[in-house]
Amino acid sequence: MPPHAWFVVSAVFHYLGPAFAVLLFARVDVLGVAWLRIASAALVLALWRRPWRVWGTLDRGTRRLLLGWGAVLAVMNSCFYLAIDRLPLGTVAAIEFVPVVALAALAVRGVRNAAALGAAVAGVWLLTDVHLVAEPVGVAFAVVNALLFAGYVVLAHRVASSGQVPGLDGLALSMVIASVVALPVGLWQAAPAFLDPVALAAGIGVGIASSVIPYVCDQLAMARLSRATYALMVSLLPATATVVGVVVLTQVPSTLEVLGVALVVAGVALHRSAGPPRSAGGPAPGPRPGGGAVGLGGDGRGHRRDGERHRAPRRA
Repeated sequence: MPPHAWFVVSAVFHYLGPAFAVLLFARVDVLGVAWLRIASAALVLALWRRPWRVWGTLDRGTRRLLLGWGAVLAVMNSCFYLAIDRLPLGTVAAIEFVPVVALAALAVRGVRNAAALGAAVAGVWLLTDVHLVAEPVGVAFAVVNALLFAGYVVLAHRVASSGQVPGLDGLALSMVIASVVALPVGLWQAAPAFLDPVALAAGIGVGIASSVIPYVCDQLAMARLSRATYALMVSLLPATATVVGVVVLTQVPSTLEVLGVALVVAGVALHRSAGPPRSAGGPAPGPRPGGGAVGLGGDGRGHRRDGERHRAPRRA
């Protein structure tokens, strides 16, 4: 199977998970679905990687970074689900990418990144202008989710640069921590699912579709795609979210929404990121928020040194 096909599978499942979550909101409260998604992904990754073996070898600073990363992941995913409960999936996905483009513009200042940021901001302005009056709370959750996604990217890079945590082990640890952070509210709201086998299976499926399948497919794609090709394909993720929203949720965008998403796609495609930090542990774990991987740069991707294959951000 060609690497482009693996990326397409990753992108589709990355947003199929949240789309199915929206359908599940009719049977389980929003934060309950968010917790089921985090907990199921954490369980699969923990059984696969057994990250507790790494925890005992970490210094205090790296443990604090992981605790912060997990906390941000928990709140970020909760805000993402609260946003897609109120706004179209494509709109939330597009808003999510703007802070990542802004981080790249701050790291590598130049006309190209300034233009990229301008396009992304203009696109989000169009999207929020469409929904701000009708759904101000949804827009607020989408903006908070986007800001937390930027924090997620920064923390994931710091963990990677520590050289103490192999990429996927860091993601597994952060997911386990996130499931504990979200437990007090999430478990209570997810309680009805434990009496409904269909809802419980759907919640677990959302977690696997949102994190596990995209991560595996990303690895297969990254092994054979160049950095430039991969970064260009990542720019299509907001458009992918829009298409999934149309097909699964019948969220047909208006002309202004299509234009807004197109401007965000252009901004992500145009921007250029700084050289990644050196990491002894390989690529940083990731987004997407909707979700993946860190680093443009995820619902969670990481970087390798220049000249090697590159992974851009997605939500974990």
